[in-house]
Amino acid sequence: MASPGAPQRAATSEPWRILRWRSRIWAHQEPLAEGVVLTMVRIPAGSFAMGAPETEAGSSDSERPVHRVTLREFLLGQTPITQAQWRAVAEWAKPQHVDAERWPELLDPDPVAKLNDPERFGGDQRPVVMVSWMEAKAFCERLRLRTGKHYTLPSEAQWEYACRAGTATPFHVGATINTELANYDGDFVYQDGVKGKDRRRTTEVASFPANPWGLHDMHGNVWEWCLDHWHDSYAGAPDDGSAWLNDDANVNQDQNLQLLRGGSWYSHPGDCRSACRGRSHPGDRGLSFGFRVCCLPQD
Repeated sequence: MASPGAPQRAATSEPWRILRWRSRIWAHQEPLAEGVVLTMVRIPAGSFAMGAPETEAGSSDSERPVHRVTLREFLLGQTPITQAQWRAVAEWAKPQHVDAERWPELLDPDPVAKLNDPERFGGDQRPVVMVSWMEAKAFCERLRLRTGKHYTLPSEAQWEYACRAGTATPFHVGATINTELANYDGDFVYQDGVKGKDRRRTTEVASFPANPWGLHDMHGNVWEWCLDHWHDSYAGAPDDGSAWLNDDANVNQDQNLQLLRGGSWYSHPGDCRSACRGRSHPGDRGLSFGFRVCCLPQD
């Protein structure tokens, strides 16, 4: 992917540009700027067992009870949002058809530049970091308003379903993982795994093999914000793949914790498991926090 130039206004009437590669993977491309596209992978409808059994090493009660979830088809970003993609959307001007009060403002085009050591995390094809849940939501809202498509953050059920891609093992690659397959702290091992590299930084997206559904970096590299509010267990969780949100009017929404999934370059491998759940406040930013986007079918 080339470096971005001046942002171009994407026509809202332009259909998805459909790509197909291999035999079973379908993708759609959304143009963001000159030379910058967002590739979305079609995730098939289906059901799966969400969570981790007590026998899974490193699992916690927050990942239980294991429960069956049935989901509609949706699209998910092939990779976490890159710095080039973030910058393109952050520099978009408000489209004429959008009311000023609806257009999210003040997205920093280059949040990594303010770090003391940007060379560890900077680069067009590396995932954007130092982005809060609220900023990730604003990015999705800009996409939705400009394109007319239903862009949002994935629910954690959508995220785990897509990560597993039909598998039921701790990782979509199997019972353990190594640093040739994902970017995490290789000084630590999971079960019968072997020690590997501790890169101490993010890596370019898609540097490691994709999962069976064509998604990259679902394990490691950056934690990914999900739409849901944190709950201590799955007791009472939705079974339709929708986000589990607190609707109590007496709850201070700023105090809700938001879900993070996938682990990061800084994580032990056990925190990169398909079922592992992280959490943080919606305004928090971190060197290991990023996100990928979801696009829902139009009803």
